[in-house]
Amino acid sequence: MSTPLQHPIHLQLPLSGMSCANCASRISTALNKLDGVTATVNFALEQVAIELGDPASLPAVLDSITGQGYGYGHETLSFQISGMTCAGCSARLNKMLAALPGVLSAEVNFSIEQARIELVPGMQTPASLREHIEALGFGAQLVQGSASARRQQLQAREEQEAATTHKALIQVVISALLTLPLLVGMLAMAGLFPWHLPAWLELLLATPVQFWIGARFYRGAWLALKNRAANMDVLVATGTSAAYFYSLYLLLTLGMAASGKLYFEASAIIITLISLGKLLEARARRSTQSAIRELMALRPETATVWRGERWQSVAIDEVLRGDRLRVLVGERVPVDGKIVIGASELDESILTGESLPVPRSAGDKVLGGAINCSGVLEIEATTVGEESSLSKIIALVESAQMGKAPLQQLVDKVSAVFVPVVMAIALFTLLVWYAIGNDFGQALLAAVAVLVIACPCALGLATPAAIVTGTGVAARHGILIKDVDTLQKAHAIKALIFDKTGTLTQGRPVLANWSGNDEQLRLAAALQQASEHPLALAMREAVGTEVALPQPETVEVRVGAGIVGQVACHRVAIGNGSLLAQLGIDQPQQDEQPADGATRVWVAIDGVVAGIAALADTLRPESQEAIATLRQRGIASWLVSGDAPAPVAHIAAKLGLDGAFDSVLPAGKVEKVEALRAQTHGLVAMVGDGVNDAPALAAADVGIAMGSGSDVAMETAAITLMRSDPRLVADAIDISAATWRTIQQNLFWAFVFNIIGIPLAALGYLSPELAGAAMALSSITVLSNSLLLKRWQPKTGIHAGHHVSTESNS
Repeated sequence: MSTPLQHPIHLQLPLSGMSCANCASRISTALNKLDGVTATVNFALEQVAIELGDPASLPAVLDSITGQGYGYGHETLSFQISGMTCAGCSARLNKMLAALPGVLSAEVNFSIEQARIELVPGMQTPASLREHIEALGFGAQLVQGSASARRQQLQAREEQEAATTHKALIQVVISALLTLPLLVGMLAMAGLFPWHLPAWLELLLATPVQFWIGARFYRGAWLALKNRAANMDVLVATGTSAAYFYSLYLLLTLGMAASGKLYFEASAIIITLISLGKLLEARARRSTQSAIRELMALRPETATVWRGERWQSVAIDEVLRGDRLRVLVGERVPVDGKIVIGASELDESILTGESLPVPRSAGDKVLGGAINCSGVLEIEATTVGEESSLSKIIALVESAQMGKAPLQQLVDKVSAVFVPVVMAIALFTLLVWYAIGNDFGQALLAAVAVLVIACPCALGLATPAAIVTGTGVAARHGILIKDVDTLQKAHAIKALIFDKTGTLTQGRPVLANWSGNDEQLRLAAALQQASEHPLALAMREAVGTEVALPQPETVEVRVGAGIVGQVACHRVAIGNGSLLAQLGIDQPQQDEQPADGATRVWVAIDGVVAGIAALADTLRPESQEAIATLRQRGIASWLVSGDAPAPVAHIAAKLGLDGAFDSVLPAGKVEKVEALRAQTHGLVAMVGDGVNDAPALAAADVGIAMGSGSDVAMETAAITLMRSDPRLVADAIDISAATWRTIQQNLFWAFVFNIIGIPLAALGYLSPELAGAAMALSSITVLSNSLLLKRWQPKTGIHAGHHVSTESNS
């Protein structure tokens, strides 16, 4: 049996226990030292993306994570097992399952005939596990699959986060209540209050704050030092411990005379403020992660499937390609499919960004996750599981969010040396202040302020928080950005090459003009029932479905010329001039061929020309606005097409394009991209939707695929537009520019807090309490600035909702 695992293996694991960006950096460094392992850790998402060259290296990866004191997420799958005859069967199955790559534990229960498997997400699929079970001679039916398991995993994590947040809130409130009386000491030292708290009472109030509320900082510092690294926890634990233990030393040596000379309030206020900052930071960070949660919520847990001569409710993972499903009004479409019976309006807004429901009828494709608004539908499942559009969208968004911009890689290098440098600056500050003033207390306060202000959290959050929010809001508006590199490039695009067919045009010809009467057109459309040529379909559509068409009696297709046949006692011929010549029919004199790019065919009835049909691939209604918007932004727009010069020139002139390439073969599109790049001061993007556009999409600096196009185009492109609306191209450039701008602003604020704060603290102008507040404020500023991206709205697509496309997503 062939193994279902493919090389390389891509995993995405949730992590727990990280306290700052240095933790993320440390995990990443340790994992990347392992043979055949490439890892990226995202502190904002609390996840690690891992690429394994060999599944055998997974245990080393997991050991490395747990060995550093962190935890990782897992998922649980359950199967109903049939065919077990004794406890020996269950033991054999248990042993086989436990030995599979990625399986953390397996529990096979003979009495209830169930197997419960706990595994690392992404290493095994329900299908591969079923294959292994069946290979031992047992039957297996999925009880709880990957889709529901993934959702339950997210739900469990949210519940755990909510419980952790609640506990942290209680701790902050208690910490604040214990710290408030210590403020009396601060006011007394400033001469604003006539008396000090007794020294023993200060110790009593400060001790639980230091060692109960502050325990998280000691734990984090110990883990970091154990792994020969330093992080934010080391700075906070060192600074507050110095203030606390120096105060304790004074109390033990001076007794009650130490009142007024102690710094218990400094350590307590720092821990309280930083704990409050961490609480607010965790809440803001969860808000940046909402995009994936919203997308996961679109996937129903069950589907109604026709099986065993009746409708049955089955788990979503049990739906197979080819199954017939029923979708009632108000339900979500369970999987991607094609409508077999029924018509309705579907709300696809969360998937495509289209604000109004879209009409769909028999033969149209539907997307899993869309809401059925008005009619009962029966659909045939076309893609299920991880191949569905929704799964691909989730995978794309997750992949983009886990990426690291070059700027972030620089920040990681800075963070790695940052804490040791700060420790050195704090020690230097302590020694200089003590040498100058011979006042150890004052010197200690300055050193503690340096340690506390210098938290690298804001630096670590600056890039990932913006990327997570930016890619999430883009996905909500139907723009899928594949990676961070694309975010960095897209705002610098200066020229765009549009493929013509299906991108700027509808991708199918329609009858633009007919010179004969309705009855003659009806006879022509009746003959065209024998052909599936796009021009034949256009003529039939022009007549409409409500008009009854007689069946042709005889049909003869003449390749390269047209079609001839007998319809309702009339001899009908449809084709070009050479067909008329073959049939000996006189061709009327024509005015000069109009330069509108339409294809013209003659229709002759009973040996006499009845009229000319002009058939053209019409422009999308949004194309004009899309090109005008790009022109306003100084971006040149070009057209590339395999069509003849006349139709290409007509469309280029109508849209006011900067240039056009006609008669280009698919292989030649790459050359045109390179030619335009050579003459453009900036990046060149390619916009297309077909298989033949894939090479050019890959060759361009940024490839943009229409979501209605081929899978190959979508997989090759760096940006996928889920709606067939060229106006989204400008929106994609906008959101990438907005995200990039936010990253730069975040890094500016993160560096400013440290560049200004550390010297002020070292010079004694910043008290430890203010330093603690500033440190907490820096992370919250960066996260709040990132969350502003959630307010982004497409500028060019604001009115997109007023135009409801009636085309199917095919």
